[in-house]
Amino acid sequence: MIGIAILFIIFGILIKYGKMYFLIAGYNTISKEEKEKIDIKGIATLFRNVLFGMALTIIVGYFIAKNFENSNIENIAFFAAILVGVPYLLIASNSKKYKIRS
Repeated sequence: MIGIAILFIIFGILIKYGKMYFLIAGYNTISKEEKEKIDIKGIATLFRNVLFGMALTIIVGYFIAKNFENSNIENIAFFAAILVGVPYLLIASNSKKYKIRS
């Protein structure tokens, strides 16, 4: 689980600071004109924050599970991070907040 959390942190850093926007699903397939209408830096910040939050949830769940010697807590934390983080990321990144008005 710690490996998955580290992977989320690495992806967050790569998207935000490495400007590897191709890691964002669908971004490569839109036209250049459409890309100009999107606040990609804002979306990259959102991705970083959500991925870091998901990683933190997984890490905290891991340590709580180890402390209570109950691996179910670790699994619950992982699935909670995914089930909350992914829909939030999809809904928030597709909101009008990240559309540039022309």
